[in-house]
Amino acid sequence: MTNRFRTTVSAAAMAVLAMPLAAAVLHAQERPARFQRRQPPVELPVTVFHSTQAANLPTAETLRRGEWLFEISHRFHPAVSEGADALWGFDGPAINRLGLSWAATDRLMLGVLRSSLADNLELNAKIRLWETRRGEVSWMVGAMGGAAWNTDAPTALNGVEENEFQGYVQAMVNVAFGKRVALGLVPTLLRNPDIEAPSAETVLVVGGHGQIYLSDQVSLLAEWIKSRRRPGLEYDSGTFGIELETGGHFFKIVLTNQERMNPTQFLGGTPYEFRPGEWRVGFNITRLLAFGD
Repeated sequence: MTNRFRTTVSAAAMAVLAMPLAAAVLHAQERPARFQRRQPPVELPVTVFHSTQAANLPTAETLRRGEWLFEISHRFHPAVSEGADALWGFDGPAINRLGLSWAATDRLMLGVLRSSLADNLELNAKIRLWETRRGEVSWMVGAMGGAAWNTDAPTALNGVEENEFQGYVQAMVNVAFGKRVALGLVPTLLRNPDIEAPSAETVLVVGGHGQIYLSDQVSLLAEWIKSRRRPGLEYDSGTFGIELETGGHFFKIVLTNQERMNPTQFLGGTPYEFRPGEWRVGFNITRLLAFGD
């Protein structure tokens, strides 16, 4: 075999061996195909407050369709300032509230509340109207209305027996700044704020509340309800406390100068001034109930 022949065979063998490597290099230099998204991006729902209510005032948040929310709340009558003799306010007696709400849709909730004060029984409806997010700022707007009957109303004054009915309509405007700070404004038209008055009236009440979320489970809350002075209900309602969230439960432990519980009651004002000597202990406990799809 001549040297020329050996050289030719070697060159041909090297060319064959180099073809796969050259093909790989050319393939790597080709423009990649345009990326096709197989699923649309997941957009997180707009959330302002974690709970459907502050201490007393409602938020614009609603439940998911088919969910239920059970509530038991107390406001103790003795003031914290009564000290050990009243176990710093925990000895009672207390005003009790029971509530049950159902989400007819993702935006509409129907509820019933009963307070032990005057056996106030309320039927209500709440709707989430609009929500949006602009960068770190989230907005949510809702509306709520309710009708209440005081089935054990006092009858000491003439005409009081005709004032057993109360009602209200309100708007909820909520805004969150990032994930830690949320504010709410709740203007309300309240019918018959004082059932012991000889005649009913319709008044404007404005409430505001805020929450600072220290973590996903713990937050600080405060609210103030501005109402008109009237005999026996001379002062605005103020409340502050802590909220604990865990496993479908919300626990709210508060100090307040308002012991009245249902909306048509606490929106009308309080006989106690907002100062430490008049603060009462209270708590709200809510439990989310979901019974499948």
